[in-house]
Amino acid sequence: MDSIRKEVLDFYRSLGTKIIDKSHDQDTTDLHKCITYIWDFAPDANKSSLCILVAGALGGRYDHEMGNLNVLYCFSSLRIVLLSDDSLIYLLPRTHHHEIHIQTSVEGPHCGLIPIGAPSRSSTTTGLRWNLNNTEMRFGGLISSSNIVVGEKVTVQSDTDLLWTMSIKKL
Repeated sequence: MDSIRKEVLDFYRSLGTKIIDKSHDQDTTDLHKCITYIWDFAPDANKSSLCILVAGALGGRYDHEMGNLNVLYCFSSLRIVLLSDDSLIYLLPRTHHHEIHIQTSVEGPHCGLIPIGAPSRSSTTTGLRWNLNNTEMRFGGLISSSNIVVGEKVTVQSDTDLLWTMSIKKL
């Protein structure tokens, strides 16, 4: 709320929107504050199945994009999907064996696996044109960018958290 234009704030107030001003907290991003709010007010019974889709999370200022990626790591136990006009990104925690079911009518074929939080000593995939087989990935070395999904299911196992990114088809 520290950078909202007055006319935008007035517009939402006129609609009866509840305004929560957390601008005094400059140590977290707006997205972090939103996710915290959602988490705090979601019923306990639904928290384990919570999935949050964040539209417009990519394609703006690079520092904001990186802040949004950081939120994925801050809330790694939640399923948060960052969405832009042409791609989506979400975190694959190292604690799981992942099965990603591709909706080929709207997703793909381009994808990537990015070890942004820490190097991966061992990542293995199936369902990609260039599968990884206990492959090491790190910045300054190999990352799996510009890969291609070849089916409707991709599996991923890694010793570190990875960002999964996939292209979205224009409809």
